[in-house]
Amino acid sequence: MPLRFTLRQLEYFVAVGEAGSIAKAAEQVNVSPPSISASIAQLEAEFGVQLFVRKHSHGLTLTAGGRIFLKEAARLLNDADALHDIAGDIAEKVRGPLAVGCLLTFAQIVLPSLRKKFEHIYPDVRIRQFERNQGQLLDMLQRGEIDLALTYDLELSQDVSFEPLMLVPAYVMLPEGHRLASQASITTAELADEPMVLLDLPFSREYFLSAFQGSVRPNIAERTGDIAVMRTMVANGFGYGIANMRPLNSLAPDGKPLVFVPLAGALRPLALGVALPSSDHRTQTVQAFIDHCRRFVVEQGVFGAEQPIG
Repeated sequence: MPLRFTLRQLEYFVAVGEAGSIAKAAEQVNVSPPSISASIAQLEAEFGVQLFVRKHSHGLTLTAGGRIFLKEAARLLNDADALHDIAGDIAEKVRGPLAVGCLLTFAQIVLPSLRKKFEHIYPDVRIRQFERNQGQLLDMLQRGEIDLALTYDLELSQDVSFEPLMLVPAYVMLPEGHRLASQASITTAELADEPMVLLDLPFSREYFLSAFQGSVRPNIAERTGDIAVMRTMVANGFGYGIANMRPLNSLAPDGKPLVFVPLAGALRPLALGVALPSSDHRTQTVQAFIDHCRRFVVEQGVFGAEQPIG
């Protein structure tokens, strides 16, 4: 019996199943919503099953059968991607799909430009990008949902390899005119009485709070999981922030100026690099992306004065 469905239809179905919305899936795969709706309808007609319950106010919800179908469709797509990897290795070409995760605290600074240059050099590679926090990226690596992740060396497990690209020390982020803004460096003791805007993300918050030791305790006044919101709150005087990323300009998203002063003390610099599942084999495409990241860091000076590794 001839197959009456395509891998593209399965890709659209998986995108909708994961996003919970045709509109969101359409943005991710860069296809019009009507095309995705038609593909799902064709799959349902071909297999004789209802994959989604359609709710006008809540988008789409997978049926019980749809959840099983989603798991198997994702597995089939992964197997198909593996064929691209094998073909690329045999032909010694960089090609096929590449799922790239990136830590959301610096994705806006690094990922678009890095990806654009890579796709220009390797037009046969199709990248899907995901901006997530550290815990989510590590989970996605373990589940095989992404091929690699641009992130820090925070809480990496033994089944994850890490290719360091550059060291990024911690900075104290202050509004312009703050009493500490003109110093060459700042200690945590000098921050003890200052209100803090904490970047409250898994693993990141523990790292930042580890800078405060002994009798010195941070005065946490505000918390946010969004680095852009933290920058804007600091610029508007809600408190100081601590971050390892230093934008290429010193303006908050609302245009107000910021000052970045090195944090003195025992807090170790983080290594920014590429995390990927431990394996004796890397595809040509994955290795090409890692090499590209290394060149990009050197050529672009991503975070200003930080030092590339290797």
